[in-house]
Amino acid sequence: MLNNLKGYYLRQRYIPTFLSLFLNPFYLARSGLLKSIVAMGQHMGRNILDVGCGTSPYRLLIPHESWRGLEIDTPEARSRGGADDFYDGFSFPYASQHCDGVLCNLVLEHVFTPEKFLSELFRVLKPGGNLLLSVPFIWDEHEQPFDYGRYTSFGLASLLTGAGFKIIQHQKVGTGPTVLFQLVNAYVHKLVGNRSPVIRGMAMIFIMTPVNLLAIALIPLLPHHEDLFLDHVVLAEKPL
Repeated sequence: MLNNLKGYYLRQRYIPTFLSLFLNPFYLARSGLLKSIVAMGQHMGRNILDVGCGTSPYRLLIPHESWRGLEIDTPEARSRGGADDFYDGFSFPYASQHCDGVLCNLVLEHVFTPEKFLSELFRVLKPGGNLLLSVPFIWDEHEQPFDYGRYTSFGLASLLTGAGFKIIQHQKVGTGPTVLFQLVNAYVHKLVGNRSPVIRGMAMIFIMTPVNLLAIALIPLLPHHEDLFLDHVVLAEKPL
């Protein structure tokens, strides 16, 4: 029973439902990412490589015939489970033109040598295959000290085209006032992150849930500007 509840809570972190309004401090960001990733994920081909897979939360939502999860080889990654293969931080353990599609979700900011990393993503893709990439823009430092970069839309486009990719679609997710509401919850979450479960629960109930609900009510009424946003989601092709 406890494991089932834990699994349900973890799923709500990345696959938010209505209940996530009351459970997930990052509901606004995750729901936007979910919508974009699932829509673009329909163009990924049969054989997918999930780079920096974690628990592969989008595996059941993106059509595929085979799916392999890849993680950097650390004791934490091995103990967490979820990955099929591990790599040394430099070269992926696959032949060139290995897969039809690559998913790389919220990983690039943790890579100190992005050009080398993108060259590996390009190498393992078959010609005509697609890369589905999400990258944060306005976020706190996290997973310290392994948080190395934030990219504007122009910087990210330059990196991708420099690696040989052709950008098919580029979405800014969590634009305008969504940023303000989400950053309030991110700030509160940061403040209570190391406190007791009781304090974290009270912060969720009395602060972060009301912020989520207020955001749902007010965001449609407030002006938007896409220069301020939470995350990038990009679909890019390896040309034939």
